[in-house]
Parts: sequence; structure tokens; C-alpha cells
Amino acid sequence: MFRNARFYRIKTEWPKTEDDLSEQLDNAAFRPCGPYTELSSGWEAPADELPDLLCRRLSGADLLQLRSQNRVLPAAAIREALEERVVDWEERMQEKPSARQQRKLKAELREELLPKALLKSERVRGFYIHKYAVLVIDAASETKAERFLDRLRGAFGSLEAVPVNYSKPVSDWLNSLFLGGSSEGFDLGRECRMQEPTLGGAVVNWKDIDLADTSIRQHVTDGMKIERLALQYDDVLTCVMDQNGVLTKLKLVGSEGSAADGDVADEIGALAKMDAEFVLLSATLANMLESLKTELGNFA
Repeated sequence: MFRNARFYRIKTEWPKTEDDLSEQLDNAAFRPCGPYTELSSGWEAPADELPDLLCRRLSGADLLQLRSQNRVLPAAAIREALEERVVDWEERMQEKPSARQQRKLKAELREELLPKALLKSERVRGFYIHKYAVLVIDAASETKAERFLDRLRGAFGSLEAVPVNYSKPVSDWLNSLFLGGSSEGFDLGRECRMQEPTLGGAVVNWKDIDLADTSIRQHVTDGMKIERLALQYDDVLTCVMDQNGVLTKLKLVGSEGSAADGDVADEIGALAKMDAEFVLLSATLANMLESLKTELGNFA
């Protein structure tokens, strides 16, 4: 369901009920791109079976889905069409167009081509954990997460959101865990990235390898710092955590797809299957936040 997790503390009051939240999100609901609109973003129902609800509240967490749609105008296609337009100009005017005129021709060309451009949609999900007032966004890049937050501000009118930080640095904890330190609920995976602390220092990536090997740990003992580390949490979830606490490569243990998945969804219903996955994921990440607070101190 989620591949990434970026955590943000929400310091603005959150709507009390599912209906209230859905009504708020409707202030910035998704609208398809118009003929001359290059990008449109807004909230849509996270469950196809419940198209009128722009959120899904289950077990103390609210699931949201942002849809962004843009018109695809390949730069190469614009360049080729512009070349033809410039040739036509030269034939009519018997001179080469100035740089200013070429910019004008390009702008006119984009305006002509935009309504004919193909549409492409991207969806980003997130959920709010009521117990911790924390929003989790499934975004690999900070830019996508900021777009999610911006549209949430558009729906709420205002929103104070800051990345989750702890009293102790995540990087120090990752280094300690890598070197064999104990941590309740967390076990080492088989992937990491380390870097020398000096400016432009060497970077080493390890994948599918026993990180407890003495020769690998020696690099950190000698001064390299862990940037990303694969972890398994509570025998339920695997992920890679970076030094800012951002999670990538999220996977619930035993959730690998199989040919029977479609049959299961048909039998219990797609909505019930989605709900079950969401409840398990949100509860696991909520428990992980509690464990991280134990290891790193309260939110800073």
C-alpha cells in the first residue's frame, strides 16, 4: 500500500470526524486539467467504493489520497515543431527571428499544443495518526511531500506541519544499531549506505549482505557514518531508514503479491482488503513511532 514514509507533526487542529475531514478536503478536491491547464492537484476518494468520502478513518488513522494530473508536452516535440515555425517565419519575413521573437513563437506553439497534449495522473497517499498528531506521506521525494502538504493547506486554510525530530539524532542511533547495539523491536536488514564525514567523502553501498560481518562494521568503527540502514521492525515490517528518519522500501512481511491475491480480493471485497492492509500498516507505523520515542526521546 505504501512504499515510503515521511513523518510530519501536525500542530493545527485536525477535524473531529470523518465527515468533517471529508468536507474540509472538498475545499481542494481534484478537478481535471482544463484545455489550457498544465497541472491540477486535489483530493479524491481513497476508496473507489466510497466515491463521496475524501478520507477513510479506521482504527485511529485517516487515509487521504492526492491526485495530480498534468498535460504531457515532450520538450523534443516542442523543439521540432518550433524549428518548422522558425523556417516558416524566415520564408515570410526574409530574415531570422530575434531571440525575443523565438520566445514568442515558442509560447504561441505551447498554447496551441497544450489542449492536444496527453493527460497523465499521479497519486500520493498519506494518513494521519490521531494518537501522535503525525501525518505519514508516501513520497520518495521531499518535493512530492511538500505538494501534498500545500494542497492540505489549501483545504484547511492553514496548516502547521514540521518534520518529526527526536531529542537524540537518528544518525547516532543508526550507527549504534549497526555496530551491534540492542534496540527493542528493531533488527538489522541486509542493506546500508555509509559515507566518510569529510566534504566529498567516499560513499559505500552494501546490498544483500550480512551487515554484522566484522570487516563491514570496521568501516564505521574507523569513522564512516551510516546514511541509510535496512531494518526489520517487530517481525512485521521491513524498510530502509535514512539519517532523517525517512523510510523507503516499506514492505509488510508476508505481503508479497501472488496469483491468489486477486481471488482473495474478489472473495472478501476490494474495500475490505484495502481496509485490512491500511489498519495493519498504520498500526505498525504507530507502534514504530512509539519505539523510536523510547530509543531517541520524545519529539523535539
